[in-house]
Amino acid sequence: MKKRDSTCLAIVVFFLVFQLYLYLSPVSRMNVLRSTKTSQGRKHRLPKSINKRETLTPPFPQSTQAKEINCDRTHNFYDICSINGPTVLDPTTSTFFLMDPTISTPQKPMVEKLRPYPRKWESFTMPRVKEVALISGPSSPKCKIQHKAPALVFSAGGYTGNFFHDFNDGFIPLFITVNSVYPNQDVVLVISKARDWWVSKYTEIIHTFSKFPIIDLDNDNTTHCLPSASVGMISHGFMTIDPKLTPNSITFTHFRAFLDKAYGQNQTQNQNYPSKFKHSKSRPILVLASRSVGVGRVLLNQNEVKLEAEKIGFNVTVFEPRTTTPLKESYALINSSHAMIGIHGAALTHSLFLRPGSVFVQVVPLGAEWVSQVCFEKSAKDMGLVYMEYRIKAEESSLIEKYDKDDMMIKDPVAYRGKSWSPEVMSIYLKEQNVKLDLVRFREYLKEMYKEAKKFMDKEG
Repeated sequence: MKKRDSTCLAIVVFFLVFQLYLYLSPVSRMNVLRSTKTSQGRKHRLPKSINKRETLTPPFPQSTQAKEINCDRTHNFYDICSINGPTVLDPTTSTFFLMDPTISTPQKPMVEKLRPYPRKWESFTMPRVKEVALISGPSSPKCKIQHKAPALVFSAGGYTGNFFHDFNDGFIPLFITVNSVYPNQDVVLVISKARDWWVSKYTEIIHTFSKFPIIDLDNDNTTHCLPSASVGMISHGFMTIDPKLTPNSITFTHFRAFLDKAYGQNQTQNQNYPSKFKHSKSRPILVLASRSVGVGRVLLNQNEVKLEAEKIGFNVTVFEPRTTTPLKESYALINSSHAMIGIHGAALTHSLFLRPGSVFVQVVPLGAEWVSQVCFEKSAKDMGLVYMEYRIKAEESSLIEKYDKDDMMIKDPVAYRGKSWSPEVMSIYLKEQNVKLDLVRFREYLKEMYKEAKKFMDKEG
């Protein structure tokens, strides 16, 4: 009797487990398919609000996942896919093969493709970014190099070469991704468009992200085996990190500390600080960011502005970064200063090197109010800088010489621009326009800058 009861109990348990499997298994498959199909074929536009909060899909603990491919295509700025389980990379085809998949069959392999660059709404940019494929079968190529760390895959293409975009579309999203997907882990960086000049310019940053040599997706022809892979970069918007969207609540302050680590600024003075930038310690150091003639937004009375700042009490260094300027040299200059000022432009991305408590003044040309705010104002405040803004008047803009002062583009740039930031609008306000500051008006800003910079110098040195 006991034996019969035990047999019945076993049958009942087996039946319940089998029904549970039938119920859950399709749901699991549906979730995978849903995540991989979202947004396919959709036309992407600039998000209505760059500060719109998005729900972060946290990485699942790899030890509890099945060997499968997962994709999240629900975000405005980026797509991201992962291979959970051993994978083989064939750089010649930019393809990751999932080894021994548990979800697909050889007859119907899962294939996912994406362009790992966080500007997916831009239809004119993304086609220039190399596509990476993830496939679950039927078979993977033979592995030649074995890695113990997982792969993180991204593109250094797109707008790379513009200093602002190198950080906005590159290192800031990479920082978010590393800390969201592989926190406190070593990773192998697999990079498309890792050109020699880019690797040389940012070698300190790259080596701080990973202690391993990078895998060049364009020039490597050797297969690599990795325990897992994540393809794509997470972006929270322009020059921002939202701690509510990260598993470990990282902030822009953490990214700022990361840059300090990259350039070894753990001491009060950089031993290799260029002698041409050394200053007397009795006066606050002001870095005046300069722009080359012919690129737009040039400060036409730069010499007069420099003289006024010196009269106020600043020790002024004119800083005009070149593509060949070593970044550690730029870092040393900016990080040792007490204040920085410049007209809106990519060079102001160097404000990332300012110490918390430093003064940062952005001169805002006509029509550039919105782009100035999203590019530099928010990041400055997030880093703990004393942020000030000097919005020029029509009389300080060179556009007044070309257009009538009652023209809408002069009189009301916000209304003229509307909700679009088109190439035509950008050309007028960012390329055609130069600036000549009203020295009487600007002197009052310099006085306030000096007050805050002196206070910071006396406290921090």
